[in-house]
Amino acid sequence: FHLLFYIAISGGQIFFNKWVLSSKEINFPYPVALTLLHMLFSSVVCFAATKIFKVIKIDEGMTTDVYVSSVIPIGAMFAMTLWLGNSAYLYISVAFAQMLKAIMPVAVFLLGTAFGLEEMNCKMLAIMSIISVGVIVASVGEITISWVGVVYQMGGVVAEALRLIFIEIFLKKKGVRLNLISMMYYVSPCSAFCLFIPWLFLEKPKMDASISWNFPPVTLFLNCMCTFVLNLSVFLVISRTSALTARVTGVVRDWSVVLLSAAIFADTKLTFINIVGYAIAIVGVVAYNNHKLKPQVNQQQGADSKVSPGSPRHVEIPLNSTKESS
Repeated sequence: FHLLFYIAISGGQIFFNKWVLSSKEINFPYPVALTLLHMLFSSVVCFAATKIFKVIKIDEGMTTDVYVSSVIPIGAMFAMTLWLGNSAYLYISVAFAQMLKAIMPVAVFLLGTAFGLEEMNCKMLAIMSIISVGVIVASVGEITISWVGVVYQMGGVVAEALRLIFIEIFLKKKGVRLNLISMMYYVSPCSAFCLFIPWLFLEKPKMDASISWNFPPVTLFLNCMCTFVLNLSVFLVISRTSALTARVTGVVRDWSVVLLSAAIFADTKLTFINIVGYAIAIVGVVAYNNHKLKPQVNQQQGADSKVSPGSPRHVEIPLNSTKESS
């Protein structure tokens, strides 16, 4: 059930954001403002749940030094990921955006190699080549391509890759272990602040000058709530299954989004070349996930064999991106 729920809520949130940003009914083409609202909502809910009602416990041990040197860079990259990813929806279709996101493992691996976290080898080079060729073929098959949208989406991919690299460098190597709830609690306010600055100078003047946008409070609340629930669903999937299962579920979700968007949005027209290219890229993504997660699965199985049945396990996962969430 939790896997189906994750697929439904993550795919639904992508469609929800696309509709909010591009529909004539709401007329709210302000991706920074939308993402800022998501982060403010997440900050308030996390604070209320952990500090006021105390229904959720966060991981302790966060220091000012770790927050300034580690959480702020991660929060800034997360804000950039959401900002650029949502901005892309103004120019390209949901399906094409998902196809471009398939290049993520390539960005993570190349940046990881540059930062000394990964080592280039023939197998990884082959996997990266398969993904890259698939994305290129899918792009060639796009009927109406907007290079502005492509730049926004690829910028979001690079920002997300940097966020994952920063988590590895700044948190894990310092021995800081945060589950998703703790990550949301610490990162959301920082991301909100990072988004407030570009919103103040880039979008607020346009919003003040325009009186045509109509964002009903109920729609706003539901959109923000869906984003928050999406992040919680990621925690649920990881805690009930495994990281490998979550990655496979993500692939199923991506295919579902690509196919459903063609039926929902008028700006989405899939071609045979689109599908072939995306299929090639997904083969590479699956190979990458299998290669990267197999050692972790073996290590986890060895650790689980030493733990008594019924013992709780600590789940660590980076905050999901409004690649999914926003």
